[in-house]
This record gives sequence, C-alpha cells and structure tokens, in this order.
Amino acid sequence: MGSSILHKQLVQEYISTERKRILIINHEYDVNFALKVVLEQEGQLRDSRSYFQVDSFNDSVLALNNFEKGFYDLLLIAVVMPQMNGFELAKEIRKIDDKVRICFLIAGEVPNKIRFEVPSSSGQEQGYLDRFIRLPIENKDLVEQIGRIVHP
Repeated sequence: MGSSILHKQLVQEYISTERKRILIINHEYDVNFALKVVLEQEGQLRDSRSYFQVDSFNDSVLALNNFEKGFYDLLLIAVVMPQMNGFELAKEIRKIDDKVRICFLIAGEVPNKIRFEVPSSSGQEQGYLDRFIRLPIENKDLVEQIGRIVHP
C-alpha cells in the first residue's frame, strides 16, 4: 500500500475516534511534555468527555508543514516562538483549516482581546481572539479550560 494512501487511512481513523485531538506547538520541550501528560492522564481521570489525544511540535515551521486539515480539534500555540511566532502560525494555519479551534499559550498578563489578521473562507480578514491560557496553570484548571473549548 502506498505511503500516501496509508497516511490518509490513518488520518480517517483518527478523525473518526471519540477522542479530542490536540496539537501543542511550543518551542519548550518540557512545557510540551508536561501539558501532554496532564491533558492525557488528568483529562481521562476527571471526565470521560475529556479524553484527549495530544501531539506536539517544538518547531512552528515544522508544525505548519505537517498540519492536516480536519485532523485536530484544538491547537495550543505558544505566542512567543523562534522563526514564526504564534500569531503568524495561526494566520498560516487558518489558510489550511479555518474551522480548527486555536488557543494561545501565554506567560504573564493576558490582554482582554488581541486583534490580529485571520484569513478565513468567509473572506473576513480581521478577527479577535479571547482564548488564552496563561502559564503556569494548575492541572485541574487546564483540563477544565480545554474541556470547555473542545466541548462547547
């Protein structure tokens, strides 16, 4: 079986699963690992609806090059990253998938709303984001916030 056929088959299997798929994009390996462990283990223990499958990338450009439309339910993107910051990455991802939910990981104070350019299929070029997770965060609070985002 060709690798592209196998890849598409794997994508379909993941899409059809009940799990919510989350992609973390952050250049800090230890933060990615900690978030993955908390979301996969704590999420499953707290609520069967919060069963998460988590992948991560430490390189924003590599994440963009490997991003597949419809594969993830939520992206957790660090705002500050080398090469391509989180807002630039979100803008590029919106060109591929304008329906995936995006939440930004930010250290320090979170502004009420941040305005930035977001291409979408509707032609809207500007948008507002108010979905931020401020790090550090308690495990329970992280799982609850992510649960509310992926299970509106």
